[in-house]
Amino acid sequence: MSTLADLLLSPFGEFAFMRRALAACLALALGCGPIGVFLVLRRMSLVGDAMSHAVLPGAAIGFLLGGLSLPAMSLGGFVAGLAVALLSGLVARFTRLKEDSSFAAFYLISLALGVMIVSLKGSNVDLMHVLFGTILAVDDAALVLVAAISSVTLLAFAVIYRPLVVECFDPGFLRANGGGGGLVHLLFLALVVLNLVAGFQALGTLMAVGLMMLPAATARLWARGVGGLIALSMLAALLSGYGGLVLSFAYNLPSGPAIVLSAGFLYLLSLLFGRVGGLLSRVLPEPHLEA
Repeated sequence: MSTLADLLLSPFGEFAFMRRALAACLALALGCGPIGVFLVLRRMSLVGDAMSHAVLPGAAIGFLLGGLSLPAMSLGGFVAGLAVALLSGLVARFTRLKEDSSFAAFYLISLALGVMIVSLKGSNVDLMHVLFGTILAVDDAALVLVAAISSVTLLAFAVIYRPLVVECFDPGFLRANGGGGGLVHLLFLALVVLNLVAGFQALGTLMAVGLMMLPAATARLWARGVGGLIALSMLAALLSGYGGLVLSFAYNLPSGPAIVLSAGFLYLLSLLFGRVGGLLSRVLPEPHLEA
């Protein structure tokens, strides 16, 4: 028992970098949890993946101008991600392409451009840092940034929560009642980009979307109501972060992939045992109330 307790608790008690990493996971869980849920509800899961790569060229330009500078890479990533979101919307509005197709096109361009920019100046180590991040190296400045973005996200959701829920299930009703569906959609995309920037600081561009989408997909297999989905998604993201950090410390694994694989493990368990659409719930008969 003591050995298990040492494994689960001692890394965070002994090492400040582990405590900072866990705090970053908590902040990411609070911000990415609701974002991922609404991406799933709006059938935009792959858009989240595309947006995560759209951040890359802006972060790479920030890297060229300021090196591994947190403000430069964050600002560049946010501007690039927001630009891709706006361009994709304009392409969908003025051409025959739908928004998901334009997102896919810009995603491929952004990924290739970002990798090329980093490769021109940086080393393979720099490229790996940008793509995969290193949450164990999160410093106080990065932690403050991630926490600030999560706080802004939660405050923004308090303002746009109701119209966002209505738009998910009946966008026509929102437009008919002057609910500003276009503005709500734009604000939501801005929140997606902000949280991908936060995740990029800790997990890199290729891993950030994993902590956003896998917990949301996991929650979808356990809860029906939007509030329950958000709460479970936050919890699954936090458990994934904690489990991934413990595994990376105990077995000397890369922390980002360990966190995302922990989220994937929870998702696979939920596929089997989830009470809302899990495989066993479809095979086993549901109990009925008897008079």
